Amino acid sequence: MNSGFDINKTPLIVIWEANRTPDVNSPDGSVSCQAERHSLELNTEEAEKLIADVADLRPPIFGFNGSDPLKRSDIYQLIESAAYRQLHPALSAQVTALITSDAVLKLKKAGLSRLSLSLDGPTQELQDDLSGVPGSFSRTMAAMSWANRCLLPTQVNTIVNRRNVNELENILHVISSFRLAMWNLVFQIPTARGEDRDLLSSVECEQVFARIYRMSQKVQFKIKTTEAQHYRRYVLQQRARSRGKSGDGDISEGIPGILPINEAKGFVFISHTGDVYPSPFLPLSAGNVRDASLADIYRNSELFQKLRDTGNLEGKCGNCECREICGGSRARVYAMTGELFGEDPSCIYQPKRVKSANAKMKRLPEVERAAEPEADSNIVSQ
Repeated sequence: MNSGFDINKTPLIVIWEANRTPDVNSPDGSVSCQAERHSLELNTEEAEKLIADVADLRPPIFGFNGSDPLKRSDIYQLIESAAYRQLHPALSAQVTALITSDAVLKLKKAGLSRLSLSLDGPTQELQDDLSGVPGSFSRTMAAMSWANRCLLPTQVNTIVNRRNVNELENILHVISSFRLAMWNLVFQIPTARGEDRDLLSSVECEQVFARIYRMSQKVQFKIKTTEAQHYRRYVLQQRARSRGKSGDGDISEGIPGILPINEAKGFVFISHTGDVYPSPFLPLSAGNVRDASLADIYRNSELFQKLRDTGNLEGKCGNCECREICGGSRARVYAMTGELFGEDPSCIYQPKRVKSANAKMKRLPEVERAAEPEADSNIVSQ
């Protein structure tokens, strides 16, 4: 990325949820039957205006996603419009009966720059169980083959949780037989009751980071994480060690060529009804594109400005020397605690300031330790 890129003014990534239509079963048992569109879904004219607004922001990455974007009859037209405005559009497709070899070729001809597909398991049985869609594994393999055949760059998205964390190397083995641009590992955010039992602990996250880092050294395509902002800290520690320095050295300088993306900080998500969110996993709206321009909401809304200000971070995240390059997952904190600026429970790292406070407490005589202000005990809490 250009070192002069200002994420306070321009997002790196803009994602538009083209639709949110619940699938209904068709007579042949597939899930491709068209359900009724949401009454407030952006129509073609409004979608074209949104694309023009996005073009004014000039983000490097613009993506379409949704319950199944191919169910929009105007989707190819909208992709053409985005490509015409040099937005290099990407699309996250669902592997329903609508994704065919002809559809993939049509997307390519419309100007699509990247096709994203989901794969959460390395086998038919596990993938279908995790996705809840019978046949999703074979359809995904077919879609990747069709994209490779017409030279359409492809990305694989994998939701990482306790149900598949031990299968990541096996998933990598499966997808490595295709030409890929990226493998995106999305660390799960609980969005429904009971999902928190599938979340990785902070120790498990750190163990997975080590495996991801090793895998990234062996492949030709990029491996990135989503909602695991603390992986950047882990990468910096490994790079410091490779240079013969302690992993506890200065790791706050950032990663050259990579911006510190976080909710509202280089990232913006627009829902199917036009509401603007810091991310698809953080359900707090900052406005609607029907009422204000996307640029105005991104740059000036109170919610986005607060999220970009790392001075608002609390607990361990607020004390961390890595807060500018990480900041923790605000979506995970909000989902698990209802708070927005607390510390990310999935991070095991102890900031230098916290370590220093811990060491000081250990050195204090018992009487002095008991007399320490209560605020200090809050600093060293996990």
